[in-house]
Amino acid sequence: MRYLAIIFLMASLSAVAQDSAQYLACNEKAKTQFDMNACASSEAAHVDAKLNNVYRELLSKAADQPEAVAKIKAAEKAWIAYRDAYMDAMYPAKDKAAEYGSIYPMEAELLRAKLTQRQVTALQELLEQYN
Repeated sequence: MRYLAIIFLMASLSAVAQDSAQYLACNEKAKTQFDMNACASSEAAHVDAKLNNVYRELLSKAADQPEAVAKIKAAEKAWIAYRDAYMDAMYPAKDKAAEYGSIYPMEAELLRAKLTQRQVTALQELLEQYN
C-alpha cells in the first residue's frame, strides 16, 4: 500500500509541478530530496507573496466601498479554509511522514503553490473591476 501511495505521488508530481523560472532553476540544482523540498517551499512562499500583494492592492482599490471590502475579506477567509481542507483531503493521513514519505513536504508545498496561484489569478480578475 505504501508503495502504491509513493507511485501515485510521483505520478501526480507533473500535475502540481510549478512553471516559475525560479522554481525550475532551483529544482535543476537540487541534488537531494531535502534540496527539492526547499525549492518547493521557496516556490510556495514566492506565490504566497504574490497573493498578499494582489490582496492588499484589491483592498486598497475597494477601500471606498466598505461592503465590498467586507465581502472580499470574507471570500479570502473562505478560500483559506477551502485551501486547507483541500490539502487535508489530498493528504488525509495523520502521520504524513510515515504514510507519504520524504517526498511529502515537496508535494504539499507544490500543491499549496498551485492552489495559491489559482487564487492570485482569481483576485487579479476581481481587481480588474476596480481599475
